[in-house]
Amino acid sequence: MSEPIRFFFQGKTHSVSDASTTQTVLQHLREDLHCTGTKEGCAEGDCGACTVVIGELQDGEVRMKSVNACIQMLPTLDGKALFTVEDLKNQEILHPVQQALVECHGSQCGFCTPGFVMSLWDLYLKHEDSEQIPQRKQIDEALSGNLCRCTGYRPIIEAARRMCELPRQRFDRAALTGALQALQRKASFSYTHDGQSFHAPRTLAELLALRAEKPQAVILAGSTDVGLWVTKQMRELGDVVYLGQVAELKHMASIDGMLEIGAGVSLNDAYGAIAELYPRQLTEMWKRFASLPIRNAGTLGGNVANGSPIGDSMPWLIALGAEVVLNSVHGRRVMPLEKLYIAYQKKDMLAEEIVEAVRVPLPRAQLIFRTYKLAKRFDQDISAVCAAFSATLDGQVVRDVRIAFGGMAATPKRGANAEAALEGQVWDEAHVEAAMALMTQDYAPLSDMRASGEYRMLTAQNLLRRFWLETRADAPLPASAVNAYAHA
Repeated sequence: MSEPIRFFFQGKTHSVSDASTTQTVLQHLREDLHCTGTKEGCAEGDCGACTVVIGELQDGEVRMKSVNACIQMLPTLDGKALFTVEDLKNQEILHPVQQALVECHGSQCGFCTPGFVMSLWDLYLKHEDSEQIPQRKQIDEALSGNLCRCTGYRPIIEAARRMCELPRQRFDRAALTGALQALQRKASFSYTHDGQSFHAPRTLAELLALRAEKPQAVILAGSTDVGLWVTKQMRELGDVVYLGQVAELKHMASIDGMLEIGAGVSLNDAYGAIAELYPRQLTEMWKRFASLPIRNAGTLGGNVANGSPIGDSMPWLIALGAEVVLNSVHGRRVMPLEKLYIAYQKKDMLAEEIVEAVRVPLPRAQLIFRTYKLAKRFDQDISAVCAAFSATLDGQVVRDVRIAFGGMAATPKRGANAEAALEGQVWDEAHVEAAMALMTQDYAPLSDMRASGEYRMLTAQNLLRRFWLETRADAPLPASAVNAYAHA
């Protein structure tokens, strides 16, 4: 039986019963509600003109996060709150975020401005109970998903500081908590329109049963990839099974020397937890992985299940020896992550299986580990090459070598020949050069708009050399490492 989509919007419960299961939040705002403050720029989660803030209950508390409305499916809002630039209006008084943008001349044509406003409001809420002005790194991260084509970012960054100097405007979290509690369902949510269904099970058991019943249904987590199937490829998804309401998939816990991360944990939370374990190695990758709104919406489990050959998570997960937990009504099984990928867009999964969790090994003695991302921009860019290397040093002898690359093959792939050239050898330049030469037997990278095959091979080989330069016995500690340890 179909139920209406219910979410908190502009001070009251909003119900929808006549929208497509794949209608985006942005389409509903602009076309149905005529809330045109939120703009469409790219329809793929890149430009940030459509940025909104979502509020949801987690462990009894409201959690707010900025996301891209252009790729979020409307039914995923059920039980949540939606805030747009229109919500910042308070009679004739500008919100401090808006006032700061006016004072600092942070808007020109204005098309991107609503998205900047919402990203800054999300940052403002994070500093609501603090007298401190956001630091430059915090501002840059908050705005990492917003592009402005009219002007430089200096006045917008100045506005991010100025907004916290103006008289504070408090957000009523208690009232929102009560409103969201009233919207919570006791049973799973199902919505049907025009013969297509959207299911949001609340328990893992219900999810597995649904998957067995509908093995061809699209599994939806953060919609950061599936959303583009709709907005760019114009695909009909058919039945959709949404993971976002399954509390059992949102856990993180240390189990048998590994950090287990449920498939429903957001990319930002997952990377944050793992970067605490490996601050020197993964903090930069965390900040360079897409934008904050994408990391807020996407999940590490979805990233792994998608298995893109140019995805940035898989190389370092494989290099660390991560495992993937698969589950179905027939039971659970665990495998090394690199075994999951058997060909381009093909995985060693049964039709009724889901990715339940990813397990990341905890740091161990004598481990050397690095990951590197090569792209044309620092922020929000797809890698030309993503590299990850790990090994254990027994004195100066290399053991348990793992070399993994993204962007070098049809799947995230280990370099077996290069690894064999290093295993059991002294960690020196001669053996590294021998391994570099053998990488041509492990990989045959393609040329595309991001890089030529020749560039990819050369830089991949040089990244292995860089790994050695940074981890050899007489390697100086770089300034970036000192800073990383200072903030760990």
